[in-house]
Amino acid sequence: MEELIRQLPHEDIIFLADTARVPYGSRSADEIIKINQEIIPFLIKQGAKLIIMACGTSSAIAYPVVKDDYPVEIINLIDPGAQAAVSVSRSGRIGLIATVATVNSEAYQNKIKKFKPDAVVFAVGCPLFVPLVENGQIDNDETKTVAKEYLKPLIKEKIDTLILGCTHYPHLVKVIKEIVGPNVALVNPAEAAVAETKQWLKQAKTLRNSNTPGKHVYYVTGSEPQFTEIGSRLLGRPIVGAKQISLS
Repeated sequence: MEELIRQLPHEDIIFLADTARVPYGSRSADEIIKINQEIIPFLIKQGAKLIIMACGTSSAIAYPVVKDDYPVEIINLIDPGAQAAVSVSRSGRIGLIATVATVNSEAYQNKIKKFKPDAVVFAVGCPLFVPLVENGQIDNDETKTVAKEYLKPLIKEKIDTLILGCTHYPHLVKVIKEIVGPNVALVNPAEAAVAETKQWLKQAKTLRNSNTPGKHVYYVTGSEPQFTEIGSRLLGRPIVGAKQISLS
């Protein structure tokens, strides 16, 4: 959401937080696909002209299955994230941290190989990062200890690029940078995905031409107060008027 607001400040944004069913990383592929088959029609019904599948796990598992099933363009995180990593990597030794489901899907690994056949990808599942971020443990000793353990094998492989393959992970950039050092480029797939979104809207001539800020509507499937508190803290601005809904 932060990247959307930065790159597309005049667009109206409908944000759906499926907090009742996260984390997705431990769910089966069938469950993840079904969840997206519930979310996408809801967003279309709200008037979405384009959908960003702003979840690494959904992008890895559901996107290939559902991408052609709906009348709006769907942008995933894998393609732009992999392309960005290949573009900045000097040695072709690329690290990936993501949910276990994303790592096991090999979506990033396969896409990187498609863009750069001689690239070598080293991937680590990081299941503890999401709860640490959501509990506000962004820069404490526990988070640093966990991050060191996750990143140790990637540093050992002498990666020069690291993909932050889950939308929660950019909140840990400070800690991750301290551990991997200045010679490892960090890639946030959200930046590339929103840039791709902007380009697509321009080509489709549906990019909003206005000098006024876009409207932001928030839906949540779990606790609205909890989402508002955590979301406002992570976004760095107050979330107002979030509406609780049921999809399942």
